Amino acid sequence: MNPLKVRTMLQSFLLEDIGDHDITSQTIFPLDEVGKGVFIAKETGIIAGVGIIKEAYGLLDSSIQVTEFVTDGEQVRAGDKIAEVVGPVAHLLTAERVILNLMQRMSGIATLTNKCVEILDDRSIQLCDTRKTTPGLRMFDKYAVVTGGGRNHRQGLYDGVMIKDNHISFCGSITKAVQAVRDKIGHMVKIEVETEMKEEVLEAAAAGADVIMFDNCTPEEVNEFVAYVPESIVTEASGGINLANLATYSGTGVNYISLGFLTHSVAALDISLQVKEGNKK
Repeated sequence: MNPLKVRTMLQSFLLEDIGDHDITSQTIFPLDEVGKGVFIAKETGIIAGVGIIKEAYGLLDSSIQVTEFVTDGEQVRAGDKIAEVVGPVAHLLTAERVILNLMQRMSGIATLTNKCVEILDDRSIQLCDTRKTTPGLRMFDKYAVVTGGGRNHRQGLYDGVMIKDNHISFCGSITKAVQAVRDKIGHMVKIEVETEMKEEVLEAAAAGADVIMFDNCTPEEVNEFVAYVPESIVTEASGGINLANLATYSGTGVNYISLGFLTHSVAALDISLQVKEGNKK
C-alpha cells in the first residue's frame, strides 16, 4: 500500500470518528495518565493490517510506542498477541475503534482468501478479487487479498479495459468494441472481454483480446472454452463461483478465478484491545 495514501486515509477515518474531540476519553483521563494495551486475536485466522496500529497512533500521538508481535500473512489463534501499545490512555482509546475496524476487516478478507486457496487446491490457477469493494476501502481490501495468498484484478476503471455485456450490447459486437478501444488506448493497457458462450469466446480471441473471461460458466464449460483460446491470451472465470462449488473448478485449465465475495460480504476476524490500568507520569 502507498504509505502516503495510507496516512491520508487513516487521517480521514480518525477525523470522521473523533470530530472535534473524544468527549468520553478526554474527560475521564488526563493526558499524563499512561497505560498499556495489547491487541489480541479472539479467533484463528490470517492477520492483515498490523502496520495500521503504528500509523494510526502515530497520527494521533507520536509518543505512543507500538511493539508488533506478528506480521501480515501470519496465522494467529485465539489468545495470540498481535501488538502491544504504550502511551496516554486517552489517546490509546480514541484511536482503538478505527484501528480495530480496519484490521478486523482486512484480516477477515485475508482469512477468507487463504481458505479459498486451500479449497481450490490448484496452484496453476490464481484467485483474484474484483471491484466489489466497500467505497473508500479498496486499497485496504485489495492489500488484504494479496496478504491471504490471492492476486489483485484491476484497481479501478482507469487501469484496465474490461468490455462487459452491456458495452457489447450498446456497441453492437465484441469485435467493434475491441477495435474501438484499440484505436484509442496505448499499448501498455490490456483489454479483457467478458464472454458467456463458445461463439463469443471465438470472437473475442479473433478480435485480439488480451484476456477472456468466462462469465457464469460451469466447470465443464470453462474446461471446454479454454481449449478455444490461444496460449497467448489469459483466461479468467467469474460469476456463480462460491465456497460450495469452488473446488469443482480445480483442473479446468483457466488462469484466474475472480471472486467478488472475497471483499463484498466478508466476516470480520475477531480482534480486541485489552488494556491494563494506567499510571500517572
